[in-house]
Amino acid sequence: MRFDRSELAGAFGDIGTSLPIIVALLAATDLNAAGVLIAFGLAQISTGLLYGLPMPVQPLKAMAVIVIAGQASGGLLQLAGLLIGALMLLLSASGALDWLSRAIPPCVVRGLQAGLGLMLGRTALALAGREGGAWGWAAACAAVATLFLLRKNRRLPGALLVIGVALLWTAAFRLDWSTLAGGVGLAVPIPVAWPLDQWLTALTLLVLPQLPLSLGNSVIATQQTARDLFPARGFTLRKLGLTYASINLLAPWLGGIPVCHGCGGLAGNHALGARTGGAVVIYGALFVLAGLLFSGVFVTLVHAFPSPILGAVLFVEASVLVLLLRDLKNSPVAGALALGVAALCVFAPQGYLTGLVAGVAAYYALRAAGTRFDLRATSLPSS
Repeated sequence: MRFDRSELAGAFGDIGTSLPIIVALLAATDLNAAGVLIAFGLAQISTGLLYGLPMPVQPLKAMAVIVIAGQASGGLLQLAGLLIGALMLLLSASGALDWLSRAIPPCVVRGLQAGLGLMLGRTALALAGREGGAWGWAAACAAVATLFLLRKNRRLPGALLVIGVALLWTAAFRLDWSTLAGGVGLAVPIPVAWPLDQWLTALTLLVLPQLPLSLGNSVIATQQTARDLFPARGFTLRKLGLTYASINLLAPWLGGIPVCHGCGGLAGNHALGARTGGAVVIYGALFVLAGLLFSGVFVTLVHAFPSPILGAVLFVEASVLVLLLRDLKNSPVAGALALGVAALCVFAPQGYLTGLVAGVAAYYALRAAGTRFDLRATSLPSS
């Protein structure tokens, strides 16, 4: 576990994914900001300490989309978090997740990773073009170039330079400090009431749409990404499933939102320089601090941060996931299958479930027909 400049820079690798979702959930519900931020931060710290890797947690995206659209309340969201935590605990304890790891071929997992990368890339472009017009695009491009060029510079990590300049710009030109001062103060988590009589609604409306994404991205693809980036640090799907389950069974009691592991967050933190769990501990501590002292002005602060910079960070995260496809260069058939899975993830209804099922079915059908898959290279170097 390290706490140096590289870990501090890598701590912001997932900021483009988590911050916009959290802010949108707070704006769309009656959830207590302090509870959401503190629980989210403690979850980050826990996974950083447990795994010793830059493995952040992220809000559950499928659930978040439904809640942000106004189809469910904050209490129903937290109830759904409890339900999916219990379901993941059952899958982990029964050994079903380890069976999946043996049944799903690497090229299909690569497709799931690439599909997420393409979706994150689309979101990154939307963030980059949200404000500033041509200047916003120029800032985003300059940030991406800096992040890539300085990605291995331990003396001045690119993320520290990009995030630092953006913070200074925000503080100098985009914040009304006199107004913000009134919203700063100690706050405590306050859970909302859970509509326990609506558990079936929570299950069908929120849990079932989320489950395929969680299995594909949060568990299976995350394990593979950890193998890609940290080949010496192996762990089972069962362990990932148990931490996923535990966090979601505990977070709602603090007023927190459902969260998951994510291969995108791991890739993003690694791309910006993180190599240990110290980055995630730093990231989590910032959220805990924000929840304790700045929950009253948190949404205002995030909205003031330049969205093109968030888009730039998210674009780097997306690029890492898409570039994992080069692992299949020895097998054109496997590469084509992975691209097909990625396309289904992006464009098909219930994309992750559709891509996972169709990809596995196609793989075994091709194998039965005598097609050979050269999958000797299944990981990328940790550098």
